[in-house]
Amino acid sequence: MSALTPASSSAIPKAEIHMHLEGALESELLVVLAKRNGIPLPSYDPEVLDARYRFGELQDFLDVYFGNLAVMRTAEDFHDLAALYLRRARENGVVRAESFFNPMVHVRAGVPLAAVMEGYGAAFADARRDGLSCDLILDFTRDLGAEAADDMLTQMAPFRDAFIGVGLDSTEVGYPPMLFREVFARAAADGLHRTCHAGEEGDPEYVRQALDDLHVERIDHGLRAVEDPELLRRLADEHVPLNVCPLSNVALRAVDRIEQHPVFTMLDAGIAATISSDDPAYFGGHIGANFAALEAVGASRDQLIGCIENSFEAAFIDAAERGRHLEALRVAVTG
Repeated sequence: MSALTPASSSAIPKAEIHMHLEGALESELLVVLAKRNGIPLPSYDPEVLDARYRFGELQDFLDVYFGNLAVMRTAEDFHDLAALYLRRARENGVVRAESFFNPMVHVRAGVPLAAVMEGYGAAFADARRDGLSCDLILDFTRDLGAEAADDMLTQMAPFRDAFIGVGLDSTEVGYPPMLFREVFARAAADGLHRTCHAGEEGDPEYVRQALDDLHVERIDHGLRAVEDPELLRRLADEHVPLNVCPLSNVALRAVDRIEQHPVFTMLDAGIAATISSDDPAYFGGHIGANFAALEAVGASRDQLIGCIENSFEAAFIDAAERGRHLEALRVAVTG
């Protein structure tokens, strides 16, 4: 088989395990929802809206991201957003999708939690009926604080069967993982999987705290772990996956150029790195585009296939499902 390319990547089964549903709000849908709900936008031209997506840092992105979410008001809106992402995922060859969703921002905007869960839940149920393996991960907004996260976990109790894990995202610096120790312990006691954004902005200590204080099973981003050789060895020895998003990292200036992306250092160090899209509507493409970007700067076929294998190994699925996906991948790449 030829090297993994944008044209061929959809034929290769893959898992996407670091992606935010709210970050899949493409400008065309943004306009539809704004008009549906009578929410003003800076422009109703999708091209003009897309032109705003040039970010100097994480906070620049978050300001636009959270501003856009004001258009989401009803269960129908949440269904339409999730259905759009799940369709795009399948177009990119995704056979296992584990998607973050962030109800905290919607509830604070006055949206009933039941509307969020009804809409997202219906879209994911539809996708499962169509044969896609997919689940939701509750994401806490770290700059709202640990008490707000704990309260959200309590509010989510009636919807416990609708999600399989918890995560921690948004502004990193000033909100270290250790602050969320108790709410993550609650989640673990309830049988929920745990992951955490760490080492995107924050230094290696944030990654270490995610491991030691939150007892996460995987790390989202983890870029700055490469600055600490001891930590990097630990991540490799303990087989902790680092779920990186190359186009996002360049767009938010965590990495100057794709050629300099730490994923190459991670792989050389024996880290189980995975590739995902993060917030594809804002950063230039879905998961296939992220693989294509790495290939364009010299990532080998074996490295890219290895990242897909890592994604299945890191996914929150049972051994039988993992085995089926890995066998399908083997068949796809060997013909």
